[in-house]
Amino acid sequence: MAFIEVIMFLMVQDPHSFANTHEISINHLDLDIRLNFETNQMNASVEFQLKVASEDIKQLVLDTRDLTIESVSDQTQQPLKFHLGDEKPFMGRPLIIELGDRTVDKVRIEYKTSPNAAAVQWLSAEQTASKKPFLFTQSQAILARTWIPCMDSPGAKVTYNAVVHVPKGFSAVMSARHGQHNRDEGVFRFVMEQPIPTYLVALAVGELEFKAISDRTGVYAEPSVVEAAASEFRDAESMLKASESLLGEYAWERWDILVLPPSFPYGGMENPRITFATPTVIAGDRSLVSLLAHELAHSWSGNLVTNATWDDFWLNEGFTTYIEQRIMEALYGKDMASMIRFLGQADLKRVAATLAPEDTRLKLNLKDRDPDDGMTDIAYEKGANFLRLIELTFGREAFDVYLRGYFERFKFKTLTTESFLEDIEVHLVKDQKEKWQTIDAKRWIYQAGIPASMVVAVSEKFNKRQADVKAFVNDATMPESKDWVTQEWLQFLNSLPHDLSTERAGQLQQHFALDQAGNAEVAFAWFMVAIRSHHSSSFDDLATFLKKFGRRKFLKPLYELMLTQPQTRELAKETYLQARAGYHSISQGTIDGLFQAANVSLD
Repeated sequence: MAFIEVIMFLMVQDPHSFANTHEISINHLDLDIRLNFETNQMNASVEFQLKVASEDIKQLVLDTRDLTIESVSDQTQQPLKFHLGDEKPFMGRPLIIELGDRTVDKVRIEYKTSPNAAAVQWLSAEQTASKKPFLFTQSQAILARTWIPCMDSPGAKVTYNAVVHVPKGFSAVMSARHGQHNRDEGVFRFVMEQPIPTYLVALAVGELEFKAISDRTGVYAEPSVVEAAASEFRDAESMLKASESLLGEYAWERWDILVLPPSFPYGGMENPRITFATPTVIAGDRSLVSLLAHELAHSWSGNLVTNATWDDFWLNEGFTTYIEQRIMEALYGKDMASMIRFLGQADLKRVAATLAPEDTRLKLNLKDRDPDDGMTDIAYEKGANFLRLIELTFGREAFDVYLRGYFERFKFKTLTTESFLEDIEVHLVKDQKEKWQTIDAKRWIYQAGIPASMVVAVSEKFNKRQADVKAFVNDATMPESKDWVTQEWLQFLNSLPHDLSTERAGQLQQHFALDQAGNAEVAFAWFMVAIRSHHSSSFDDLATFLKKFGRRKFLKPLYELMLTQPQTRELAKETYLQARAGYHSISQGTIDGLFQAANVSLD
């Protein structure tokens, strides 16, 4: 697919980028990367194609963090003067390049990454299933600057080419089309013709096998995992077709899924053409594939149409969560969608109760804060419920027409919350102002808390699980769970009283062997119950779980709860000290903060 170049100088100032995006546009970059698994570093170069707004502009300003800049030159290989500005917490340092009086169309930077680059996780052979080293990048929100000097703002989109040099026997994949590889020489080439923000430039290297699912979908994984992954994800093509029927043509040609080692900090990352996924989604019964539906939905909301700044993060995640539910309904029925929506609302209420009021607004103000602070269930679930209310108010047919038009109008562009509000009034609301007023969109977007107008999800299956909880708590009656899907297990476990007795917890464990649950979501929910009920017989398995998985969704609540309980406080410290080195820096930062807040020293 060829992309028609559109030059954009950003008018919205991104508070999380040093780059002078309002003066200079970078529309393409060429990467050349050599990996050193002995030093855990990349020796690399990047070349930018520039468009300068006027001749008066004499500097190019880029984002960097923990990079060693070795040289900067122009299109004639003449050196350009440069210096690094003052460091700012979590943002790094601006790289200021003097363009001088001559015309500069290209800038080439030779550089080296730090062994501790926050976006890059280097896994030792002991940390992988294949017993070979592994590397992957995770750049959202503003970590691309730790492995590429760039305009690290979601509003600045680029196309890119890359050449990656890897050790013999390793394979590389990127968020781009495969080019002409030379596997014998360890040289892999990639081309991304569609413009994307730099947080979506992604790389993974290791011993990988590929198994096709359909002509345009497939799975990459370590050899021992690939068959199970392909079986779990066998509905990938059906998901893709369901998404296209709702949202319009898929713009990225292929949708592959890379199953990463367990240290991956997220459930999934929506890198274009190739979703990076946690192995915890492999449950054996396809009950957790809503995560894949979520990442696929990002191919439209987030990747195709992107939030202009991280203050507008809900535009990425609220739309995506809403679409995920629609995909799951199309493939697995209304009951499944209702259960997912119900659990999401429960998460929303739980998280909203723990946040400062200003952080429960959809439109955030993250100036002088790490944008990672805004990546909560507010953006995901409050955003999705806002869109669900719009759908129910205007009717699904009308809202679906709007959705398709929205993605067509803004494809390959970025959007602010205010631009969305203007667009929906023109293309959906039109002359139906009274309906729009009943929604009170500004209340949803700019005010704190959960509006009373949220449409409460109802699930008959969950009503039955509530009855099962009551019977178990009162009479130790074990539920008939043979046909339960994961969502029913989660509802049952999450609904148990927080003061459940140790005896009752033990009866549950003895009957269902929840310590050994192969489904990571169910195991996580059980361990939360075990901690609260002081079921110490489960603590060894809890520690094993924490050492095995680096997914922040699991780590943060478990460590946070353990630190509040005298019975598990020391176990939390002991486990974390053993596990920390195997976690991604994103997870490390979050859990370090928990110990600091709990006044527990890690020395």
